Amino acid sequence: MNYTKVLLLLLLVSSCSSIHVNYDYEKGTDFSKFKTYNYYSDLETGMNELETKRFLKALDTKLQAKGFTISETPDFFINIQSSEFQEAQSSTVGLGVGGSGGHVGGGLSVGIPIGQSKINRRIIIDFIDENGKGLFWQAVSDGSYNPKASPEKREELFKVIVEKVLLQYPPQQ
Repeated sequence: MNYTKVLLLLLLVSSCSSIHVNYDYEKGTDFSKFKTYNYYSDLETGMNELETKRFLKALDTKLQAKGFTISETPDFFINIQSSEFQEAQSSTVGLGVGGSGGHVGGGLSVGIPIGQSKINRRIIIDFIDENGKGLFWQAVSDGSYNPKASPEKREELFKVIVEKVLLQYPPQQ
């Protein structure tokens, strides 16, 4: 049964190509020394309280599955920031009027937007070693966001985002 769940989750992750993740990390970092984590107490995610709880739950579940433990004296802290932005409208229809055939003419063109603008969300996750290197790993996730989605769909989306974000942690150096 667990195999089926993992397979379905991987299928869901691979089918959600609208989520893009970029990674960066400090070269020379010994990632094997990081076993415990916690969040900053003044964490301002940019999400509402319910979405923050859902996201942290998805992140905790995945980190613990990778063998990490939450601790009051962690090896590293996690900072999360998010922002929403509206994608520029790119699909338009142009209507034009003009003259030709030796006559002096004028022209008029009007762009009519088609469809609705997409709302995207960027989530930045920082892993910070306050006793050494400082910021040592960062993931930036960009994807579409539906503010009218049900709580269940939002929770599933957060699971997919976290799965994609932590797919390459620790990085292969």
